[in-house]
Amino acid sequence: MAKARSGGRPRTKAGAESAKPVSGAAGFREEATPFVATLIDPNGVVAVDRVADAFSLTKFQLADILGLARETLYKPSRAHAPKTQARMREMLEIISFVEDWAGGKLQAMAWYRAQAIPEFGGRTAESLVKSGHASAVRKHLDRIAMGGFA
Repeated sequence: MAKARSGGRPRTKAGAESAKPVSGAAGFREEATPFVATLIDPNGVVAVDRVADAFSLTKFQLADILGLARETLYKPSRAHAPKTQARMREMLEIISFVEDWAGGKLQAMAWYRAQAIPEFGGRTAESLVKSGHASAVRKHLDRIAMGGFA
């Protein structure tokens, strides 16, 4: 058992491991964040209304960000389509990846939409995801998380 020092804090043995889980690189998460989990319904489908509300967007605005037809998110059959769901998951994955670094979900969305990424010729994460290059953005962010240069 640890003995109390004069400062009143318990003394721990040298080399004792902390009970706090250690994640990969600072600022990045290894699992889905509680925020993202709230956007997925019990069937595992990303809920369009929840995503739009979370970012204070209309469905038209969200469809534009995702690079989909404006009407897509208003029709349940199209909102649940694999392409639509994949695009929303890619966007949410990237936003949750940078959320801590950006300072919050709204700031992460602003980064996603506006921050030019030099490695991709100044294109934004939004434009890369729209053109089917979400995996390249994820690899770029993984490299930065591991200590690489932007």
